Amino acid sequence: MASMSLKVPKSLYKAAISAVVDNYMDVRKELRTLPENVQFDIYYKLYEEDRLCQLGLAFSDLDVFAHMLKVRSKRLLLLHSFQTLMNHGTKIARELTLAYSRRCAPILASSAPASGVLRERLIDLGLRLGGFLGDAGWFAESEKVLLSCQELCRAGDGPKYWRRSLECSHKLLHVQTAFCHFDEADETHHYALSILQRLQDAGEEANLAGLYAEFSALYFIRSQFDEAYRWIIMGLKEVARASCQSSPCRCKHSHLPTGVTVDVLRQAAKACVVKREFARAELLIKEAVYVSREVFGSGHPKYSDCLLDYGFYLLNFDSIAHSVQVYKTALDIRQKVFGMWNLHVASAHEDLAYALYVHEYSSGRFVDARDHAEKAITIMKELLPREHLLLASSQRVKALILEEIAIDTMGNDTEKELLEAAEELHLSALKLAKLAFGEMNVQTAKHYGNLGRLYQSMKKFQEAETMHLKAIDIKEQLLGPEDYEVALSVGHLASLYNYHMLQYRKAEELYYRSIHIGHKLFGQSYSGLEYDYRGLLHVYTELGEVEKVSQYTFVLNHWKMLRDLNARKEVPPLDPAEQPRPLSEVVAKFFEVNVESGASSLPALEQSSEDRDFVK
Repeated sequence: MASMSLKVPKSLYKAAISAVVDNYMDVRKELRTLPENVQFDIYYKLYEEDRLCQLGLAFSDLDVFAHMLKVRSKRLLLLHSFQTLMNHGTKIARELTLAYSRRCAPILASSAPASGVLRERLIDLGLRLGGFLGDAGWFAESEKVLLSCQELCRAGDGPKYWRRSLECSHKLLHVQTAFCHFDEADETHHYALSILQRLQDAGEEANLAGLYAEFSALYFIRSQFDEAYRWIIMGLKEVARASCQSSPCRCKHSHLPTGVTVDVLRQAAKACVVKREFARAELLIKEAVYVSREVFGSGHPKYSDCLLDYGFYLLNFDSIAHSVQVYKTALDIRQKVFGMWNLHVASAHEDLAYALYVHEYSSGRFVDARDHAEKAITIMKELLPREHLLLASSQRVKALILEEIAIDTMGNDTEKELLEAAEELHLSALKLAKLAFGEMNVQTAKHYGNLGRLYQSMKKFQEAETMHLKAIDIKEQLLGPEDYEVALSVGHLASLYNYHMLQYRKAEELYYRSIHIGHKLFGQSYSGLEYDYRGLLHVYTELGEVEKVSQYTFVLNHWKMLRDLNARKEVPPLDPAEQPRPLSEVVAKFFEVNVESGASSLPALEQSSEDRDFVK
């Protein structure tokens, strides 16, 4: 009897919601008097009944949507219904953005005391709306809202407004970085630093962990990895400071929002990957995955974000097959939430395409990889301006795939067409990178290296040499002569001299240089050394230097023995029952981990195909 009584209110509530929806056109104006969670259920019922025109009209009203943004417990449903409306052809993102800007204009122009109250409300709405649009993948609209919100914050003075301005800068920097608006992101970065200084001078505290993570992300995407690492270490220290130190508690006991904590862990893990600190990266990214799964659920976009970064770690750690499965899961989650026409979905397609390309490199089966790369490009071309930087990485991935397919066609007309298509894509990606980053940037250098390898395949050896030399020169100036990236490009040029241009002494010198860097950075069992040793064997065989052939045959066999002795086990799958560890414990362990223990060797395919750690 008791169980029956528990079910009655639920069924009555649903019946009431259905009744309201059945008479929606007659009662729609009165809905605003209902509690926000009830309003949400009514509008979501419209969505479930596919009454998208009526829902679109309702959600285009800024006041209605403002109420929906306050129902935090149903954020995932709001994201899903919002994206469905966008796919349906409604322009609600644009309309909400314009409506917010119109409301801000008279407040900014007014000096009346009453405007302070309205300003507070609009700042709160701007933070909610801008943050939601960013989470939903509509970065241009999110940026416009947050810029208007930032103006409102700047119009006030004192610690209260400074903290709100800092919160706005945090969200704005995230969107500008994700949308590759780097000049604007620089301005936001510098402004945030000035606000931090004001707060410090006033003896006020602020939540800094998330802001430091965004600083790190900005430097990371521009390949300034030392700065990215420096800022995220500061972010981790803020997380440690905010977490409970007394009892074995989990993330929810931190003073920071869970989403912020997860983002700091994710960004720190990525920074560790590019620094080759794999033990630290694994510690952090697994914690981020487990926390997001526990708090947000396995169908939430935040969980998919963590999986994509976990896939990045696995790909670089040579656990290729596992990374493919993780990327597929992340893509499935994003497609269920956002459908097809969304930038979050496009980026997941791109990541999966690249993982499949690496996974199938030896087999030559690139059908699935090509399909995902083309889907990513199709979505981006539909949603982005014509020459947006986000297209560059997708074009690069497709070009790499086309090049490998062309090589497998063995010299017929299809090979020529595919190689020319790959060249067009690489040149476009290079152009976009130079516009965004300039000539002196690691990403630009990587695109030169891509062209160098392509021209080798096209038998344009002089052009290939020019591209490789450019890549080496830029990387040396930016990273120093003994960086891992320099070694990759040096190895590519050695291969060109060795197998195509028959300049064996030049190749010999470059192989020795690459070996020296590999030994110094990763030790004698480093996987990339195989290609240097085999290259030297070819050089000395062609030169007829029998003793050197014998010497490097022994060296190669010794390397194989070391690889067998130090072979890593495949990273085990994520444990579905694993629980997050106490944050203070995780961060403490991070700083205890010996960096050398994390400097695991790189993927065995690194120098035979392409530099696998390309930062999207």
